[in-house]
Amino acid sequence: MIKMKDIPYYPGCSLKDTAKGFEESAIKVSEELSIELKELSRWNCCGTVYSLTDDNLMKQLGPIRNLIRAQDEGYESIYTLCSMCDNTLKRANALIKKDQDKLEKINNFMDQENDYEGKVEVYHYLELLRDELGWEKVGEHTVNSLEGLKVAPYYGCMLTRPKEIGLDDPHNPQVFDKLVESLGGTPVDFPYESECCGSYNTVDNREMVLNKTQTITAGARKSGADLIITACPLCHFNLDSRQSDLLRIAPNHKPVPVLYFTQLMAVAFGYPEASKFEEHAIDPREVIKIENKVGSER
Repeated sequence: MIKMKDIPYYPGCSLKDTAKGFEESAIKVSEELSIELKELSRWNCCGTVYSLTDDNLMKQLGPIRNLIRAQDEGYESIYTLCSMCDNTLKRANALIKKDQDKLEKINNFMDQENDYEGKVEVYHYLELLRDELGWEKVGEHTVNSLEGLKVAPYYGCMLTRPKEIGLDDPHNPQVFDKLVESLGGTPVDFPYESECCGSYNTVDNREMVLNKTQTITAGARKSGADLIITACPLCHFNLDSRQSDLLRIAPNHKPVPVLYFTQLMAVAFGYPEASKFEEHAIDPREVIKIENKVGSER
């Protein structure tokens, strides 16, 4: 029996609500890779956006408290799936590691918590796949090759920037490309792979986000992509759900399914049922042809 490798895991809020398919597919592919995601027993919202105001330490309490939780459970590292959580936790961690005065102020303010020692490292799940397992190992678990499927990697704003904490070259990221290739698919050269989706403007400036959605998805289609993959729940919402809005005002728009990268892995590994595709606004099942092309579930 293969021994499971325990990975301390911070889920964040969206994966428990609007991005359940992201988490469930990640858990399933992790099991296939002999990895167990050990969710922190106590965690809170990371704050979702890193504060750029140097003296606003209140905005750093959320992410640092999560690092204290990991520290209290004896972990030296935690792994994330959501690119926004990854960005926020990494940048808050980097801030207090280089500024002991800020760390001391935060520890003094959170007087009911243990002091954070600044020794926990934050990693994205993609870094685990690339740096610890390796793409060849990932490919060994592919039972439904994605040969012929063209995939547009969409990194968005936060997965690779700023370069001090990004997991890949912000100007020429390759991690999604290598993942797609390991699964047998073909990554396409996609000019909008790091374009902002509009983020939280989707709440009060829906027209702007619709324009962004149209630009990005049409760009993927023009590049020859069958679908888009991402690691960000907000990007997924804007590019998936807003496409359904877009179709009502631009009926000639050709929709492009948007998947989390773990959902694509689940399909390749033979577990499409873990992806909850029925919850997508743009159903990807016709494109990936689970029953005919990809094959039956394990």
